[in-house]
Amino acid sequence: MTDIPSERRRGRFWLYAPFALLVLLALAWSGFWFVVKGRVVEGLDRVVAREAQMGRTWTCSDRSVAGFPFRIEVRCAGLTLTSSRWGDTVKVETGPSVAVGQIYTPGLVILEVKGPLQAALPEGRKLDLGWSQFEASLALKEREPERFSMVLVEPNATLTTPGASNETWRANQLDVHLRRNPARFATEQVADLALTAKGSVLPALDALLGTTEPGDVEMQASLTQSLAFKAGFNPDALETWRTTGGQIELTRLLMIKGAARLEASGRLLLDQTHRMSGQIDAGVAGIDRIGGMKVGGLAAGLGGLLGGKPSGGTPGLTPLPPVVLREGRVYLGPFRLPLQPLAPLY
Repeated sequence: MTDIPSERRRGRFWLYAPFALLVLLALAWSGFWFVVKGRVVEGLDRVVAREAQMGRTWTCSDRSVAGFPFRIEVRCAGLTLTSSRWGDTVKVETGPSVAVGQIYTPGLVILEVKGPLQAALPEGRKLDLGWSQFEASLALKEREPERFSMVLVEPNATLTTPGASNETWRANQLDVHLRRNPARFATEQVADLALTAKGSVLPALDALLGTTEPGDVEMQASLTQSLAFKAGFNPDALETWRTTGGQIELTRLLMIKGAARLEASGRLLLDQTHRMSGQIDAGVAGIDRIGGMKVGGLAAGLGGLLGGKPSGGTPGLTPLPPVVLREGRVYLGPFRLPLQPLAPLY
């Protein structure tokens, strides 16, 4: 039997070595992916258990984890949250949901949810929220939320309250962005909020302004003492936020409905009765009446007399008297607007 020359053996080694290396890398990557998958599942189970201890029960029906080789996808046939933190049980249900994370971009999670969202709220109220597309993203830094973004296409909502008329809202698109303020978070725990709604229709606002045209809304605000909501949005968190001096700093509110334009800024907080209170300075253009009160006459005169001013001093806007929220009522200067009293938040 003739031995194979050593040169031929070395040649075959280099011929097969790349394939062998590729197989080893594939096996190593597969092992790594399954390790990451296991850690994700363990982490989800810990979060669900911790939430249950805090009175919030999350249910992900038919949960599955997939996405090999470069993603981790957590899918739920339906997502349900049941909370006992509001006294009455609050239950929120949505359709199929998927959360996606890329192996090579840790700390970034993409969320897609199918509607509708149905919520059973305290005092027998019900909220139905639908949309044609829901996408959100959450950026984490050192396992702490740093930035959140959400886009709703064609959202529509109906709030049903026993013994009262239904309240509705719809829009073409809603964009929400929330982030830690890099300059003020360490000292004041400030989170910045930016919201944009295109083609918004809110009948209660239409009645107040006397126009039914769809509107565009832009809002920029800052939330101080935001860590009060680290454990969720519930009465305990709201009370902590109130007692620590938390405020909503409304930097800019812009609303355009046809020829009507409103710009505003101000501050809002919670009073001892747990209702929203504060003051908003606003200016308007193209609006004849607000709550039945003629703009440009007595209201404009009072606006200048009482210190009302357009937000940012934009030219062409008529200053209104300060809009004051006090003891559950809404005032335009000294005049109380014909609106339902504000309900306590908790």
